[in-house]
Amino acid sequence: MKLSIPYKLLGICLLLAMSVSVSAQHIPNGVSFKRLFIDYQTLNGGDFGDFKDYTNGYEFAYLVTLSKNFTLNIPVKIGLSNKTGDIKNTSIAGLDAQMHFYPLNNPNIFRPYALAGAGVVLQGRDSTNMQVPVGIGIDVKIAKNAYFNVQSEFRWSSATNNNNFNHGVGFKYFFGRNEADTVVIVPVLIPVKKDMDGDGILDEDDECPTIPGLAVFYGCPDTDGDGIQDSRDDCPTVAGLLEFNGCPDSDADGIPDGEDNCPTLKGLKEFNGCPDTDGDGIEDSQDKCPSIPGLAIFMGCPDTDGDGLEDSVDKCPLTYGPISNQGCPIIETADREVLTFAMKAVQFDLGKATLVNDSYSVLNQIANIMKKYPDYNLSIDGHTDNTGSDDINRKLSAARAKTCYDYLASKGIPEKRMSYQGFGPTRPIADNSTYSGRTLNRRVEFNLEPNW
Repeated sequence: MKLSIPYKLLGICLLLAMSVSVSAQHIPNGVSFKRLFIDYQTLNGGDFGDFKDYTNGYEFAYLVTLSKNFTLNIPVKIGLSNKTGDIKNTSIAGLDAQMHFYPLNNPNIFRPYALAGAGVVLQGRDSTNMQVPVGIGIDVKIAKNAYFNVQSEFRWSSATNNNNFNHGVGFKYFFGRNEADTVVIVPVLIPVKKDMDGDGILDEDDECPTIPGLAVFYGCPDTDGDGIQDSRDDCPTVAGLLEFNGCPDSDADGIPDGEDNCPTLKGLKEFNGCPDTDGDGIEDSQDKCPSIPGLAIFMGCPDTDGDGLEDSVDKCPLTYGPISNQGCPIIETADREVLTFAMKAVQFDLGKATLVNDSYSVLNQIANIMKKYPDYNLSIDGHTDNTGSDDINRKLSAARAKTCYDYLASKGIPEKRMSYQGFGPTRPIADNSTYSGRTLNRRVEFNLEPNW
């Protein structure tokens, strides 16, 4: 099976490491450990400054010193990847072979270097890709053969949309010294200045001499890295803001998390940091209608028409009406009289569905009544006497009802609020054997009914 060029390069580097470690035992070898901050999201649609999306990892490495200027580094990495858009982070494990170049020949404390190499990375359980790291780092001597180390890598990946950064902080330790580099030093008696905590700040200048710290804080620590030294930080282990003495405000609502009852939701001070989405003065957690302004008496739900009934139980939520009528207005006596009068006043040409002129004024009054009671529907029922066949009378009564329906629709009454039907002679209200009775039976009835 043929190997790709990156896999061959990795194999050559590993063989070189084994051969050097066997044949050059007089050269000091070492080990290192780093805590990694892994960033798969910046180069794949994310934001370099979005530190919360960095994931954690660890690196263990074997170091082979080839010369004053070159060290072979064999790191094993484990951690999580964090591509933008992934549902969850993916575990990763990798093996590299890296060459570290130290440009300074005789450094004292600081040893900067550049690196390049090749490696294999397993992502998840079944995805493998080659990665080529390049980067920079620095070793800071803290004791004999021991160094504090900071390193940053850009890693090109053979997989699509998989390039990433690895940033590491850790330590290196070398087991011995190169005999060829041994220098005879003439001892000179000079005063020894102490640095008990090994933070690079002499005890005489260190305000916290027993705790490693930062020069900017005169040797005192800033554990959470928020720019506020621990002694002045009310939340020293959690990064926060200066205005809150180092404590965080996760939802940026001006209320520190420790005093915020809803620390992940932007809210109001009067509600201890919890939101009032609809602005009705009722906190969302106690508001039955959090997205619609309402009244406290109805736990935040509205009473749009102000009739004392919450909209959800008000059969006519847009029109004022008494509770006894389920929030709907009671039709006034004068309006009911118009509807009753219309049975006699709406007339048609004999045997036809054509309105006579005197009928339009009554239908106009009915249209106004419909607009006055928007939560009521109108049923239009046509009736005839028993003269002629039942089938013809039924069709005639339906046609007359539809004529009224069409006229009211032309006056702006929505069709969905009206219905019509014809009953023919089946529902008489007077005796069909008399002329006056038949006249009363030839009618169109208009009935208002609530639309619930």
